[in-house]
Order: sequence, then structure tokens, then C-alpha cells
Amino acid sequence: MDFPVHTLDNGIRLVHLQVPNLVAHCGIIINAGSRDENDDEHGIAHFIEHMLFKGTRKRKAYHILSRLEDRGGELNAYTSKEETAVYASFLKNDYSIALEMISDILFNSIFPPKEIKKEIEVVMEEINSYKDSPSELIFDDFEEMIYSGQPIGRNILGSPETVKSFSKSAINRFISDNYHTNQMVICSVGNIGANRLLKMVEKFFSDIPANTGDKKRKPFRSYNPDMRIIEKNTWQNHCIIGNIAYDLRDRRRIGMYLLNNVLGGQGLNSRLNMSLREKNGFAYNVESTYNPYCDTGVFMIYFGTDRQNLDKSISIARRELRKLRGKKLGGVQLHKAKQQIKGILARAYENHDSYMLSIGKSLLVYDRVDTPDEIYSKIDAINSEELIETANEVFCETDISTLIYR
Repeated sequence: MDFPVHTLDNGIRLVHLQVPNLVAHCGIIINAGSRDENDDEHGIAHFIEHMLFKGTRKRKAYHILSRLEDRGGELNAYTSKEETAVYASFLKNDYSIALEMISDILFNSIFPPKEIKKEIEVVMEEINSYKDSPSELIFDDFEEMIYSGQPIGRNILGSPETVKSFSKSAINRFISDNYHTNQMVICSVGNIGANRLLKMVEKFFSDIPANTGDKKRKPFRSYNPDMRIIEKNTWQNHCIIGNIAYDLRDRRRIGMYLLNNVLGGQGLNSRLNMSLREKNGFAYNVESTYNPYCDTGVFMIYFGTDRQNLDKSISIARRELRKLRGKKLGGVQLHKAKQQIKGILARAYENHDSYMLSIGKSLLVYDRVDTPDEIYSKIDAINSEELIETANEVFCETDISTLIYR
């Protein structure tokens, strides 16, 4: 598997994987997210993602939304705490259309004041909708709790007070300060040769003025375990228990991914699913997640359960953590765990739109893209001694924080 990489004169990089499919995918990932906002800008990274679709120097909002959709394609975007992405899925013959569209909305948007006013109301509705989704809101509140008072702890959507204050000048200022061309990666997976793709990328992106810079984020300082109960009067009780974990560059993150999958990953045979749902019937939704950031990470176990089963469910979850801290995985268990996570990765590689974003983020963060075989080799190198050390560090009883909605 080959990943040709090219850097334009303005610093924008390109990475591509050629596959013989009818549908292609491309996008651009920017090393700028909600973590890069000042206090009075809370939510503006996400707001800009919305406003990119509201008009450019040559297109109105309707023409942006229709350009690819009329041809059976799709244009989309997302914002996270550390990145913003604009991407598209389309028929393989429409590469030029997709790349031109992405370039146009990212670098030629005009942010009409009338559209800003309307979109403020849309985002306010999005903020309010989360209040009706405690199973989603609790994840934001947990990170806000463990990263208390720090930019990385803030939710992505913003607050009503900050969102209502957004203006065209504030948008342009955030873009100028954070959308650095040497912190952008164009990523592609589709049936097109690398040289032909490069010519298209140069056509639509090489004239973009260079705006280079080094990302200097306010570093994560310290963590103090916490326990909070918030009265929500929900039908179910919702609970997250977790801890800080390894960052994106820590070699132990691969073992952490494996441990997380054993504990409460995608498989229905995860330990938490078996103990909480299958054996006891205490929870319908139960999962664990591990999200690494540039200088920290977070590990979380989530479940929803009836009020009378809350304490028992927490006890069971903590028991599963103790098992992983106290007893090494045997040879057969470790082999199964590795095979399972390899299979999950293999399925993800077949999902080419998410794989396109994955290789783009890899180049953005690590300045390289590992092949599946290279990743499998790193998984195979993990041993049970390393995993129990990781478990005892991340699952340490005294370091665990708990947040409960009831």
C-alpha cells in the first residue's frame, strides 16, 4: 500500500491512496479546533464550520449545497477539539468538482452578516438539543470536569453568550490566527493516479497565499480526580467513570487502544457488555472510549441504567478495571484481543471516507502514514506485561473520576 505525499509551495500537504472504486473521497484537515479559541471565542471554530457553507465570492449557499449533491455526491465538515475538516464523497469522475468546491468554501467564503445572524440561531438550537440528549451531553461535561478551567475541557459548540457575540471580524480573526497553510493536509482515497490528482490540487490550491505558523496550544497542566452528581430528573441514570490517559505521541497509546477494546470496545463480547448487559441486564448502552489529544488523553466508561441499579453497575465496572490491573492477559486472551482489534481496523480501512480522514490526520500529527501491516506489527509487539502496567496507571482506583446524571 502506497501513500504518495507532496507539499505545495504554500505548505499545504497532499496524501493519497489509489483504490479501484466507483466512489472517491477527498478532504482537507486543518490543525485548528475548539481548543484554540480564546475565552470570548468559545464555539467559534464550530461556528466557522457552519459558515463555510453560507456563501463565497462566486456562490450563494444554495449553489454550494447543490453543486455535488446534484451529481450524487456529498459535501460535509466537522470540528473537533484540535482539528477542523471539510470533505466530500463523490463519483470518481468528479474529483475536479469536489476539490474546487472544497477550495472555494475554505478560502473564498465571505461570511455574510445576514447568514451569521441566521446561523447563530441554528447553533443555539443545536446547543439546546444537547440538553435533551443526556447520553451525549455527559461526555462533554465529564471532559469539562477533568480538564477544569482549561481550553481543552470546553465543549465544541460554545455557550449561548459567546455564540450570540460572533461577528464577521471575529470569524476572520480566528481564521487568520489559526488556519495555517503548513498545518493543513489534503487527503484523498479514490480511483485516480497520484500525478493526475496532484495537477488538480495544484490548480485549486497552489495560489492560496502562504500563512504559516507553529501551533502553540495552552498546555494541559494538572489533573485532580473528582466525583460529581448532577440532578437531571432523567428516566435513566447516566454515568461516566474515567481518567486522563496517554497523548497522541505516547508509544503506550496502542496498548491503551487494545485495553479499551477488551474492556468496552465495539465487540459485543467486551468485558463490560458481558458483565453489565448480558449477565445482569443492568444496561442497554455500555461502552468505553479512549480519546488521545496532542498533549493528554481521556479514558471513559459510560453506561445508562435504572436508578436502583446505579451503584451495582458502578461496582461491576470498577471490578472489571481491577481485574485488568491485577491479572495479566493470558497468551490465548492476548492473541484474541490482538486479532479482534486488527479485524476492527481492517473493517475501518474498507470504509474509505473515514480512512481518507484517518490518513490525513496521521500525516498532520505524525508527518507520516503507517500502512496496515506496519500498524499490525505494532499491535503484535504488545505484550501482557506492558498492558498490565498501562492498566495500573490509567485504571488506578485513586485517580478515577466519576460523573453521574440522575
